[in-house]
Amino acid sequence: MKKLLLIQPSPYDKNHHPIKKKRLYFVGLAMPLLAAMTPKDWEVEICLETIEEVPLETDAGLVAISTMGHGVLRSIDLAKHYRSKGKKVILGGYMASIMAEEAVQFCDAVVVGDAEEVWEDLLNDYESDTLKAIYHKPIRKLSTPLPRFDLILNKSIGDFLPVQAGRGCPNCCSFCSVSCLYKGSYIKKDLSEVKRDIEQVKALGFNKFTLLDDNIHGDRAYLIQLLQMIKPFKMKWMSQCDIKIGRDKELLKLLKESGCYALSFGIESISQESLNHMDKGWANPLEYTELIDNIVSAGIDVSTEMVVGGEGDTLESIKRTKDFIEQNKICVPRFYILTPIPGTKFFEEMFADGRILSDDIYSFDGCKAEHMPKNMSPEELTKAYWDLYNALFSYKSIIKRTLVRKDFFKRPINYLFYTAVNLFYRSHIKRGITPNIF
Repeated sequence: MKKLLLIQPSPYDKNHHPIKKKRLYFVGLAMPLLAAMTPKDWEVEICLETIEEVPLETDAGLVAISTMGHGVLRSIDLAKHYRSKGKKVILGGYMASIMAEEAVQFCDAVVVGDAEEVWEDLLNDYESDTLKAIYHKPIRKLSTPLPRFDLILNKSIGDFLPVQAGRGCPNCCSFCSVSCLYKGSYIKKDLSEVKRDIEQVKALGFNKFTLLDDNIHGDRAYLIQLLQMIKPFKMKWMSQCDIKIGRDKELLKLLKESGCYALSFGIESISQESLNHMDKGWANPLEYTELIDNIVSAGIDVSTEMVVGGEGDTLESIKRTKDFIEQNKICVPRFYILTPIPGTKFFEEMFADGRILSDDIYSFDGCKAEHMPKNMSPEELTKAYWDLYNALFSYKSIIKRTLVRKDFFKRPINYLFYTAVNLFYRSHIKRGITPNIF
């Protein structure tokens, strides 16, 4: 029987060792979907490297490896290893997709963007030994088979599974890889398919799921229909979207009633100038406190993602970001150094201005400045980033954000869980590892 090995690699730590965890709570959807799209005469194995060892001596003839963020370095190393063993290697995911011409030198084929329209052709070409270098066919309509969760249920995963209603985002932030692929579009699944997927998650014994859309607020009318469909399941779920949803109290009420208990927001910066230069001028930092309060008052917990090093950022504004996070009681904040990822508009701008510090894109590990910031030196930016993380993940700050809050007794189990998440992130920060979705 033909065999396919699907690998979700783990990023390297600062000592060039794959980061390991005892449990992977946020499981990706790409591998179970690719397994579901593979014909039944194939044997399929999924490896989640964060929680298990990669089978370096596999008997699979075809190996498909995902690429995500600075974890692409591990993806490339694995690709080199398997090719040296005579395996055919496929690379896919965001990083390979936006740098396809670069990625193809490390593999036999690159899948750019969505795989639904090309996967069958790719497998047929593999069997006939006629693999093409690049497979790219954008989807016009999103439709997927039931994910093969049976291939991961025996692994050390969390108490929820992923579901997806749409891909893409109507916003086009200059630094964002999602924007590179979907160019402002939000492609939605039929509600009947989303319902089918949730039914499978519930039938497997799970009472929670994560909605893996890039921005569930991409289409308000669709979201309302989605929430009406989700509500009867009486399940808890979380997702991510843009902060503008905080203006819509009616929608927040529907979200809470449907079982949504947490949302993650990419608010990026407290500097309007930085947001403007990121093509995110529609966001207003002066509104953030009110919007966050609206969301929390609706009974939905808030997680944020921000970047430092934008055009309006200063050493003082980065320090003030700590105060902003604490004052708004952000349970789980995450930060990234603004990095010029090849393929993004931000990379093109920095390259044109001669502000990229190194032509070795594989040194871009997300932990240090890779471009010349406007208002500080690269070394100052890198230090300010880690100083911010260490300050916000001190024991005092963790307690202030997760336990000492007026709404603690409304959702004590949630906040105790977020406290544990913060302590876990703190352990990574102390080891020089950027915290990520865990």
